[in-house]
Amino acid sequence: MTKLTTKMYEFRKAMNIQQAELADRVGVRRETIGKLENGKYNPSLKLAMDIAKVFGVSVEEVFFFTAEEDEE
Repeated sequence: MTKLTTKMYEFRKAMNIQQAELADRVGVRRETIGKLENGKYNPSLKLAMDIAKVFGVSVEEVFFFTAEEDEE
């Protein structure tokens, strides 16, 4: 199985912006940014594209799939 992974935190820290500022720039609540960064929420395609645009990178550089460990 695969899991959506994000580098939002790393990009955000590199740009020195807070969750609230990123949220304002893409039109969501700060809590949504936190959930995205913690893997608790998957973004819509539009939101993923808006976030990537803020960082000046492609969507694939911010969001990507990784293998998920089997829970047994």
